[in-house]
Amino acid sequence: MRTLRIAAPLAVAGVLVGLTACTQPQPSPSPSHTEASHSASASPTAPATPTTPATPTPSPVIAPVTRSANDLQGKTVDLKVGQVLNINTGSLDVTSYSAKVTDPLVAKFDAGRKDGSATFNPGVTALKEGKTTVVLSNQQSGIEDVTFTVVVAH
Repeated sequence: MRTLRIAAPLAVAGVLVGLTACTQPQPSPSPSHTEASHSASASPTAPATPTTPATPTPSPVIAPVTRSANDLQGKTVDLKVGQVLNINTGSLDVTSYSAKVTDPLVAKFDAGRKDGSATFNPGVTALKEGKTTVVLSNQQSGIEDVTFTVVVAH
């Protein structure tokens, strides 16, 4: 009986030591992680959970309206705010055009230009709702002014 009293505690101790040897050691948290979690929870202004930045809603792209300069005389062009009238100058130099816009708050003229190998047509950009008259002129002699109306809506 005496052997049983000594053997039983030794058997339990052996099992415990054996189980401890089978477990994986767990890494202790790094000091910076522990400090960061304590300082974040101690701060009254820190958010409880990380916030995701708001994604801006993309604005829809408005396709330009393209018209030939020859086809604009006496016409009305309907545009939306932010939309552009792209004026095709045909065989005439894009830089030879200028324009006067009656109401520059409604629309503005964008001069044609050449930038290296790229050529940009002249155009009219719609700025706000309204109606305005545009007089398109060409510096080359013998070409009459082209007068047309731009109506801008939302």
